[in-house]
Amino acid sequence: MMTGDDYRASLRDGRRIFYDGELVEDVTVHPRMQGSVDLIAAGYDAYVEQGPDAFAAAYTAPRSSEELRARLDLLTKWDTSLVTTLESLAALRTAAGRIGETEVPYGHRMEAYIEWCQENDVRCVQTLTDAKGHRDRSIADQDDPDVFTRVVEQRPDGVVIRGAKLHISAAAITHEMVVMPTKKMKTGEEPWAIACAIPVNAPGVTVLNASISPRLEELEEHPYSKTRSMPEGFVVFEDVFVPNERIFLNGEVEHSATFAHSLGLWQRAGGIAHMAKNYDLLIGLARLLAEANGTERIGHVKDKIAEMVIHATLVRSGLEAAITNVTTTPEGWVTPSELYTNAAKFFGAREFPRMLSLIHDIGGGSIVTAPLPGDLANPETRPLVEKYMRTMEGVSGEYRTRLFHAVRDITASDFGGWWQVTVSISGGGLYAQKLITMKHYDMNHAKELALEAAGLQRFNR
Repeated sequence: MMTGDDYRASLRDGRRIFYDGELVEDVTVHPRMQGSVDLIAAGYDAYVEQGPDAFAAAYTAPRSSEELRARLDLLTKWDTSLVTTLESLAALRTAAGRIGETEVPYGHRMEAYIEWCQENDVRCVQTLTDAKGHRDRSIADQDDPDVFTRVVEQRPDGVVIRGAKLHISAAAITHEMVVMPTKKMKTGEEPWAIACAIPVNAPGVTVLNASISPRLEELEEHPYSKTRSMPEGFVVFEDVFVPNERIFLNGEVEHSATFAHSLGLWQRAGGIAHMAKNYDLLIGLARLLAEANGTERIGHVKDKIAEMVIHATLVRSGLEAAITNVTTTPEGWVTPSELYTNAAKFFGAREFPRMLSLIHDIGGGSIVTAPLPGDLANPETRPLVEKYMRTMEGVSGEYRTRLFHAVRDITASDFGGWWQVTVSISGGGLYAQKLITMKHYDMNHAKELALEAAGLQRFNR
């Protein structure tokens, strides 16, 4: 297992990383990436302290609802790189089972790759969404064929690919990219039906980055996001060679959608696990705000918190239903229920803006206008903050000000905006969850109940 220092050293591997137009010589000390690297490094050290077998189970397939619950709980406790790793490898394992036996041993390659990742203690990112070009045109009708990642050369020992992948969280500071087709391909679109694994430092790979990480001088104002922000990668493949043993699909269009569907299942399951935890966080913050403001007994404030509790309870109910109603694969391991996973993800993502609206209404304008940490540090201005930001005995001006800072950081900062978008879009947009929910809902059962209630069974042909 790698230590935190081993991890930092592993990132100094010649990878081609840009931030805001400038080439990054060393991601481990870049001011907008160092905090993210330190977070992952701290995770590596924590894993090592628990012993060599501490995370072996994280890489293996869950074989019961209890193991699945533990796996999803794990996703809510550790850094983004481990989350993307476990989701990527779970998606590969799911895809391998669904593809089954083919002329090419893709399943064996995927299992071998999963074992290699575990043995080498590397971190992966799922690399799915293409640039896509004109959204109303088919792949073959695009002005530029590279807007969907494709194979441009077939070789005896592998393939050469070209294209770009968007929204790849933590790509710049992990080791491996698990590349998958972004959607179902049709006959004639074989070059775009490519799934494979590529090291971040492979020749021809370039990663452009955006970041919501607070600047070093702003860390005190951002108590939450300073330890949770990850760079967002715009990954470009410029004629990148992929050897055969790392190719998991190559032109078999009938299996092209399998990877996206497999990844979507695990991303959404992880998403509702995070949502259940974070909805509880928002309720806790709302209650603290109400208590600090002296409004916790006011009717409309109590009603708003009650509504938040109902939203949180329904999301957690969906998570529990997804874990309880598992599907057991022929290989003997389990996946969360497609029906409950997608329904819960849809509901939670749709209601997330409402949760933010409620907490903002409870907290008031000081969420975005409270004095800054420097005002608390300055002997000249601190007494003013303490005098006018306190509300009662036990609620100091500093406590209430810092509470507002935390709520602003979580819900109304760059991180808050990023969070609201990713809750909605991660794992596919709301429409995708509607489609999968409808696919797995037992409509025939519902119709039979309706026919019986109406006394129309005899008309049912």
